[in-house]
Amino acid sequence: MTFQSTYTQDDFFAHISNQGIDKSFIPSTAVQEIADNFSVKKKSLQKRMNAFGYTYSAKSKGFNFVLSNKPQVAKAKARLEKIVSKTPDLPTKQTSASVKTEQSITQNLVPLKDAQYVPFGNFNDVKKVLRSKQFYPMFITGLSGNGKTYSVEQACAQLNRELIRVNITIETDEDDLIGGFRLADGDTVWHNGPIIEALEKGAVLLLDEVDLASNKILCLQSILEGKGVFLKKIGKYVRPAAGFTVIATANTKGKGSDDGRFVGTNVLNEAFLERFPITLEQEYPTPVTEAKILAFHCEDKDYIKNLCDWADIIRRTFKDGGIDEVISTRRLVHIAQAYAIFKDKAKAISTCINRFDDETKQAFQELYDKVDANVDFDVDKKEPTV
Repeated sequence: MTFQSTYTQDDFFAHISNQGIDKSFIPSTAVQEIADNFSVKKKSLQKRMNAFGYTYSAKSKGFNFVLSNKPQVAKAKARLEKIVSKTPDLPTKQTSASVKTEQSITQNLVPLKDAQYVPFGNFNDVKKVLRSKQFYPMFITGLSGNGKTYSVEQACAQLNRELIRVNITIETDEDDLIGGFRLADGDTVWHNGPIIEALEKGAVLLLDEVDLASNKILCLQSILEGKGVFLKKIGKYVRPAAGFTVIATANTKGKGSDDGRFVGTNVLNEAFLERFPITLEQEYPTPVTEAKILAFHCEDKDYIKNLCDWADIIRRTFKDGGIDEVISTRRLVHIAQAYAIFKDKAKAISTCINRFDDETKQAFQELYDKVDANVDFDVDKKEPTV
């Protein structure tokens, strides 16, 4: 394996932020994953972390960020310059206008396989399309928490396909997607956006929560036709590499949310939607499938069955208009995990449905009573444990 050391401090901080790691402290258990992400050896990463201002603490079993005064800053910069000086300069691409472009960092973008993943719904269809390596955009729609995004990630993991996921918001624009000029070491440098990276790598591009987008996402029209894109700011045409395709996930079908359940979703341009040949409707898994999923998080088979039957009742009641909310598969996993912590069935359910209004919460508890009468939700009368 060839190990690269071309990542910068900004790249390092961006990655740990995406992993939910606080910049001020990096636990030792996270170091190997970070090293794998940048395709470097663990020892090499630790040396670079020292240059970034981190020191190892045996007491806290991790690395503390200690750049708090000027002498330390200067010392860290000196160490970093020494490391960088040993790294061969990467060639920069030049356009006819002599515009500097930033070299992409070599890294493995194939998602990790989850041994606990249970395939259901549209998983096999998604996998067939991705296995074909044809350009065939798919639009996957369904209620929140039913595994739309994760099914795409795991399909890529099983097929060893690189995946670039872009979380869409109302603020997402062409600069975020295609790329733009950035200031680097006093120079204005062109920086590829995730779309260009996916095109050049022949990766799967996942537009997550695409129905949150504004009309600025129409910059993807030619890309959704499989024609690539012309970067007008640097005069370069980028053609899609073999295997490139696009998948979009959304809670709606791009027509907005009339019931207010998905605030912020927008009506997408009809021409944009027309460029997706197929739309897959993702439903929640059956109680049998959900029981297999929860079994990885809870050992009480009776409790698992009751939770799955309860969620099924709620969803059928929701479809009949008897209730305004549903219990998602993700919420069931949260309950199973809470039970593993608290060892209290009622508390596990109550703490995980507290996000709903009092009326909905009461309705959910009453529905669970019909499944399992042995659970007491009157937790206020219980004596707290010390």
